Amino acid sequence: MHITSTTAAIVTGGASGLGLATARALAARGAKVTLFDLNAEAGEKAAQEIGALFARVDVTSDESVAQGFAQARAAHGQERILVNCAGIVAGAKTVARDRATGQPRLHRLADFQRVIDINLVGTFRCIAASAAGMVTLDPIDADGQRGVIVNTASIAAQDGQIGQAAYAASKAGVAGLTLPVARDLMGEGIRGNTILPGIFETPMMQDIPEEAVKALSANVPFPRRLGRAAEYAQTALFLIGHDYMNGECIRMDGAIRMGPR
Repeated sequence: MHITSTTAAIVTGGASGLGLATARALAARGAKVTLFDLNAEAGEKAAQEIGALFARVDVTSDESVAQGFAQARAAHGQERILVNCAGIVAGAKTVARDRATGQPRLHRLADFQRVIDINLVGTFRCIAASAAGMVTLDPIDADGQRGVIVNTASIAAQDGQIGQAAYAASKAGVAGLTLPVARDLMGEGIRGNTILPGIFETPMMQDIPEEAVKALSANVPFPRRLGRAAEYAQTALFLIGHDYMNGECIRMDGAIRMGPR
């Protein structure tokens, strides 16, 4: 899909990290961008910085998502691009022993459910809401294309580590829905693909000690560093612009394969 000054785009999780980098790249190419995020302060600041619109959206709420799409469409018209970057990371073993007593402690089901609700259900909620609008658009090319969706999973979907049961399950779900959703929407001219990032420089990494970051970087075969948010954005733009990419999941990880720990 060719991006023009009339192309409307929505990026969830757009106030920081991978989402902000993608929103910035879309805006730089002339798209009318709306950022969805829970962090209103960061979202408003980011929107002002790149010339976008901000909507405070909770992807776990039908009402909040509906209001966000309505706000974006009132300002920019029906979006042809949706990039799903909203998500959280959480870590806990399925069963762990209490250090003081040695007694088994189960993974809190509420914590597991929250990760699934945000990362997987939230992604699907936004896909469905966006696609419902895209189908009302006129096609923009001879193939009948109306819109394109890019989702964010993780290499944890395939290489889940100790303590990542909830996170890996949520991201495996995003990867798993990619092909069937693309097939669901094939008759409507809407493409969908998913990116599986490796270890990236994002706000989630800010609390990790420098030595730990160096150790993580050393495990990446090449280039021996963490991924950059702008590189995620570059891949998202590739998937948006390449009209024959559909129903695909792409690892972007410097060839790393995560071990158990």
